[in-house]
Amino acid sequence: MHTVLRRAALGGTAIGLALTSMPGSTQQSAAPIARYTMDAGTLSGMAAMAAGGNSLALLRGGGGGAAHQLELRLGSTRTATGAPAADHFMPPAAGLGQSVPLVTPINQAANAPTVPGAPQERQMPSGKLYLFWGCGEHAGPGQPVVIDFSKMAKGQIPPGLLASGVSVPGEWTITRANSNTFGEWPNAKSGKTVPASASLVGDHRIAGNYSPEIAFHLDHDFMAPLQPRSSKLPGGAHGLSWNGLPDATGYYAWAIGAKDMGRSQPNEMVWWTSSATKQFGGMLGDWLSPAAVAKLVAAKTVMPASQTSCTIPAEVTQLGGENMMVQLFGYGPESNFAYPPRPTAKGAVWKPEWVARVRFRSNAMVLLGMPAMGGLSGGDDGDASSQGQQQPTKPKCKGLKGIAQRAAGLCE
Repeated sequence: MHTVLRRAALGGTAIGLALTSMPGSTQQSAAPIARYTMDAGTLSGMAAMAAGGNSLALLRGGGGGAAHQLELRLGSTRTATGAPAADHFMPPAAGLGQSVPLVTPINQAANAPTVPGAPQERQMPSGKLYLFWGCGEHAGPGQPVVIDFSKMAKGQIPPGLLASGVSVPGEWTITRANSNTFGEWPNAKSGKTVPASASLVGDHRIAGNYSPEIAFHLDHDFMAPLQPRSSKLPGGAHGLSWNGLPDATGYYAWAIGAKDMGRSQPNEMVWWTSSATKQFGGMLGDWLSPAAVAKLVAAKTVMPASQTSCTIPAEVTQLGGENMMVQLFGYGPESNFAYPPRPTAKGAVWKPEWVARVRFRSNAMVLLGMPAMGGLSGGDDGDASSQGQQQPTKPKCKGLKGIAQRAAGLCE
């Protein structure tokens, strides 16, 4: 089940990679010896299920209704003496033991791994994709844009596709390709997972044999989980609403689906985004800095932090069906550290030994036709059969919607 959910979660990313190019990383004038990134995510709904959380608890919401994720990357200009080795030493409240290992891939020259399920070169998806954008009961003028993948493979791209008044700002990244020595977690060496009760507040230290020691104190913690709700409106549109997060800087949503979603590769799919500027995928599904989000909010590509609702146009579900997969992103704060600190004197040259960045994000994935995450009625969670009670006959689970219904115990 988790494999299916992971593929669904990556659906928008995969199509985005086929339609857009990822922004390049920016370079500093005086490059540090080591760079470190720590991306902390909160997952709710089916996104948390895909991460391996308890299915029933995640669907019901509440205290156990979220999962946490960490992505750690260390890049250095140095070459290790001997086998590369590095560890991130965590505060006790993180629940990950004393440290987690940052493993260096065997092939240092390789580029970052390709997103699973993403269309590869000369492997464009077949069929058509209908693109819609913007919040409202009905689609705006010029919609949908129809993408015929057989024509795209021949270089016939519709004019003005993905055009907007602002490009998605690129955030500097750490990869195997732009580092002399590289380490990452999660990895195959460590089977640890981040507990739902984990806290990142406290002292962090990264030490290894190919970079200066990095140390910082983190005050921010994992964001609260998003709890999206949807309801069908009289005209056929769907109202989407969610709980506002106090530390959110902005929100972005997309929905993807097909009436024949049960097929391995539907001939016709629909992709909708909340952006008013026809921006799909790419970096919008990543962690974004508050500065980048502010620019995107001003351009009406990302919804402001004060907005907690968006209407999915009726035309979207007419073509894509009412069980579309919806992803909602809440972008959060960012903490930056460096040693030595950036000088304040005018004209001073800054040559940091290391820089570190910690970003936060909350992400929920739900089926449009399902009850709200955390909104499923729940009495006794116990197993009735263990109490000598006869279990009622349940209907058979069908299609993508059945994945969530089976997890909730509503079908079999």
